[in-house]
Amino acid sequence: MQFYAERPIRRTAQLVSDLLALLLVIFAVWLATSVYDEVMKLRAPGDGLVDAGTGLRGTFDSAANSAGGLPLVGDALAKALHGGSDAGTKLVNAGHWQIEAVESLAWWMAAIIVALPVVTLVATWLPLRWQFTRRASAAARLRALGDEGMDLLALRALTTQPLRRLTSAGDVATGWRQRDRDVIEELAGRELARHGLVT
Repeated sequence: MQFYAERPIRRTAQLVSDLLALLLVIFAVWLATSVYDEVMKLRAPGDGLVDAGTGLRGTFDSAANSAGGLPLVGDALAKALHGGSDAGTKLVNAGHWQIEAVESLAWWMAAIIVALPVVTLVATWLPLRWQFTRRASAAARLRALGDEGMDLLALRALTTQPLRRLTSAGDVATGWRQRDRDVIEELAGRELARHGLVT
């Protein structure tokens, strides 16, 4: 597989674009992690509600158990104190709901921050790199065939090169018909150059 061009300028451009793509993904992951950590700090009030509700529930339950042993009013007082325990349970549930909401928000924000650049790269940069690799690999295989491959590359150049570039290659039509190796080599070289390869 021909992942990079053989021509220095194009290879350097490819390496820089690959490095920028990698840095973009690393930066997105770092940013997502930072945002996740910052948003998770918002769960502190929820933790406080859970702690307060647990403490309140424990206090009322303890008081209800103690009041249950009092003569005459013990059962009624214990029942009233258990109502306070229910308030503590509601506080705990509200705290858990807030913690879950903050965790969900943090996760989704981090996922979106990572997904946006990755999806952009997958939609733009990756197809271009794959297309180059596929075409350059095919051209390199033709070049490796020797004269037969160079003939095919020259023919491809005749069908794909702009007309003004063909006219600058000398007498292309006569050279092609007479199987002039110099003309064929020049045309094949142009086709290889189009794919970032050297002759």
